[in-house]
Amino acid sequence: MRIDILTLFPEMFSGPFSYSIVKRAIEKGLAEIHLHNIRDFSTNKHKSVDDYSYGGDSGMVMMAEPIILAIESLQAEREYDEVIFLTPDGELLQQSMANGMSNLENIILLCGHYKGIDERIRESFITREISIGDYVLSGGELAAMVVCDALIRILPGVLSDETSALSDSFQNHLLSPPVYTRPAEFRGMKVPDILLSGNGKEIKKWQDQQAFERTKQRRPGLLDND
Repeated sequence: MRIDILTLFPEMFSGPFSYSIVKRAIEKGLAEIHLHNIRDFSTNKHKSVDDYSYGGDSGMVMMAEPIILAIESLQAEREYDEVIFLTPDGELLQQSMANGMSNLENIILLCGHYKGIDERIRESFITREISIGDYVLSGGELAAMVVCDALIRILPGVLSDETSALSDSFQNHLLSPPVYTRPAEFRGMKVPDILLSGNGKEIKKWQDQQAFERTKQRRPGLLDND
């Protein structure tokens, strides 16, 4: 999978992509992430990328020209499955969406900033709009990091145990059950006996029940998807 990120602040990505699962995926050649500074595509001498909003509203708007030139320069090199704009009013990112998008080969992520981007970009170039939650961030960079992590971690070969991702929260519209590790007892707190029994069938039954009860208590809306 190749992910091209259009941003005003490429430096923000150096930390999150230099550690853990995303780093390993890049080192294994299973994922590529390329950062592109939108200012590099500005044609004015000041490298401006924003201007005042028509209609007199407060806040600046990202201009159409540099963003469109950036998208077109990438599309001239290869075909892209999606050109995604990270925006609070987009489709809410969910695990099922990440599962589907992990099968794509090439995607562009556009990070907005200020008051947003010129609507003509959305109308003519954006194929999908994604939100990571009902709140507003300073820009789309953090959302792009979240999308990258959600997609890359489930690519085949990225996790050392590929079955691990299948038991993550939301994969079956349920939260994950409680998990424990050694020691079996610590300061009087004990691991449930069923997990020490070695009875795989009963353990799975217990885990399914715990997942259901936890979801019912904490995120009952997820059960509506069943």
